[in-house]
Amino acid sequence: MTEYTQETMVVNQPRPFIRTSVSNEWSSNICDCTEDLPQCCLALWCLPCFTCKTSHEAGECLCLPLLDAFGCIPPMTTALRVSVRTRFGIEDTVCNDCVYGCCCGPCTWCQIAREIKKRKNTITFINMSSR
Repeated sequence: MTEYTQETMVVNQPRPFIRTSVSNEWSSNICDCTEDLPQCCLALWCLPCFTCKTSHEAGECLCLPLLDAFGCIPPMTTALRVSVRTRFGIEDTVCNDCVYGCCCGPCTWCQIAREIKKRKNTITFINMSSR
């Protein structure tokens, strides 16, 4: 009679190591226009054009920010700020988003644009294969 033994072979596959240099905070403050002066000038002189451009870069409808003109609280500024925070894992509150959107509209849009630009390609994959 023949005996069959079953052996289990465990093989560990190399996994990629993910390194990211971003944090869970905004990369710039609300009034850091010195980082990208041309962008802030566009926001100051033609805010509707800048908001539409930034909304498009965030993957939203091009004309969506134009709805902000119809209310006291800018819903699209607040919504896009929340969306960008959620997408990039930035910790803040909806209350702050609303206050910044109401009191510092152009600066808020500049901060959103800077964040999108800075965090576009931030993850680096390193293959850790065994030799």
